[in-house]
Amino acid sequence: MATKAQIAKSNRKPKYSTRIVRRCWRCGRNHGYIRDFDLCRICFRELATSGDLPGITKSSW
Repeated sequence: MATKAQIAKSNRKPKYSTRIVRRCWRCGRNHGYIRDFDLCRICFRELATSGDLPGITKSSW
């Protein structure tokens, strides 16, 4: 989980647009981030398996 200082730093306006740090809204993780859902891969999987994300089903074949 990201510290308060890291979250505050990523909320500031960056000097260059490529320095934007996008974080998961649940845990604050910045790697493995899925923009469409504003979640990291771990939180995405937890919410998808519990059925909290509408339209997302686990594929199996």
